[in-house]
Amino acid sequence: MDSPTSADNQARGFALYVGLDEDAAAAAGMSLADLVHVLKDRVTQSAPGAKTHATIALAPRGTPGDNLELVRLALHDPGKLRALAEQHQPQNEPDGVVIDISRKKVVLGGVVAALTFLEFELLQFLVLREGQSVARQAIINHLWGLESGDAPNERTIDVYVRRLRQKLEPYPDIVRTVRGQGYRFDRHADVTIVFGQGPSPDVGV
Repeated sequence: MDSPTSADNQARGFALYVGLDEDAAAAAGMSLADLVHVLKDRVTQSAPGAKTHATIALAPRGTPGDNLELVRLALHDPGKLRALAEQHQPQNEPDGVVIDISRKKVVLGGVVAALTFLEFELLQFLVLREGQSVARQAIINHLWGLESGDAPNERTIDVYVRRLRQKLEPYPDIVRTVRGQGYRFDRHADVTIVFGQGPSPDVGV
């Protein structure tokens, strides 16, 4: 590829879009996050002064289209991605749970759940780490910040989770207690998650 630098423009970096879903990555023996870190390490080795940032593109399950084109839509124009997904969804709201990360709302059987800001942020934090056990202290650090003097103790998190589960009825089991560790979000057939853009793999739990 020729350099785009000209008299009027200067190249300052590049973006590489990769069309690859989690199933295909798993078949190759790694996760998407692992692949991102491999590529970032290669860039660092080749150009030690380069700064990098990576974002994993997410689309609602069942969205039709080529993976690469969906990545470009998700990262460049998430509005078009949502419209594409909605064209292929039933006209009526599903009977289960819709967790809409892009609009920050939860819909239960067509009715918007009355979650507080912190309750939704707690649920979103777990959803973005689907299948992972998340420690109570990690939740506190995320919701209140590492330096906050107003941060609650770990038992207070149990209270927040209990209230969240009550508002998720009749699907409270999507937030599970992992004994001795913390909490985990478990998706099942009644749960739909709507993403615009995924969390950066630069950010750990």
